[in-house]
Amino acid sequence: MSDLEPSSNNLRKRLFEILEPAPESDLSSKIVDIALLVLILLNVIAVILETIPGWRKEYADYCDAFETFSLVVFSIEYFLRLWTCVESEEYSHSTKGRFKFALSPLALIDLLAILPFILHFIFPVDLRVIRILRFVRIFRVLKLYRYSKTLQLLGKVFSQKKEDLLLTLVFGFFFLIIASSLMFLLEREAQPKAFSSIPAAMWWGVATLTTVGYGDIYPVTPFGKALGSIIAIIGIGMFALPAGILASGFSEAMESRKNTATVCPHCGKDIDH
Repeated sequence: MSDLEPSSNNLRKRLFEILEPAPESDLSSKIVDIALLVLILLNVIAVILETIPGWRKEYADYCDAFETFSLVVFSIEYFLRLWTCVESEEYSHSTKGRFKFALSPLALIDLLAILPFILHFIFPVDLRVIRILRFVRIFRVLKLYRYSKTLQLLGKVFSQKKEDLLLTLVFGFFFLIIASSLMFLLEREAQPKAFSSIPAAMWWGVATLTTVGYGDIYPVTPFGKALGSIIAIIGIGMFALPAGILASGFSEAMESRKNTATVCPHCGKDIDH
């Protein structure tokens, strides 16, 4: 038994290294990463193509075969990640570590990718429900986050700037309420159907503040037009705030990344960021 345990641990460690985003020197891991990336993209394309009328019916056998193959691959990947996650310091405990890993965002995305497959075999789900769950596959595109350093960096920026972003979101929500309330008071007599209530006016407020301007609802009174012009101008600046916060955070993260030491003090090799 003692001879088998080191062998099992070595296999688990190697599989963990292969499944994780690969350094340039690890060819096996690089091949697995590229293969999974291609499979994820093909799944997204398949979901898009299946919305074309008649496509699913004409190529049903090919679609089913590809879906089965994808689900098997993603299921194997998920359970291998669940088994090997204890090689990471964050999930080192054999039971608690795996449970913690299973609840992590990336693991939940992996689970979501194979959810139709699991439900189909565990529960007697109606076939109509299964067809609806097919569209859950579109969330497989989120698996790209695991392999993209740029997306990971952007995720860190969102995490670091979450308070600033939340503040702008709250400010925007309150401004929407104020703008919609004022427009309701100015336009309700002239347009009782379009501006029948504050919630109805909020649809106009969203379209105006985001500068989309659908044109289905718009002010007709002089004061309403004046207020609408002011709100549209303010909306340009208000919705530029989150973009500015993210651009600033991304710039700071890139600068910090450049300033980080790129050479390992122990082995002298370049550190793969």
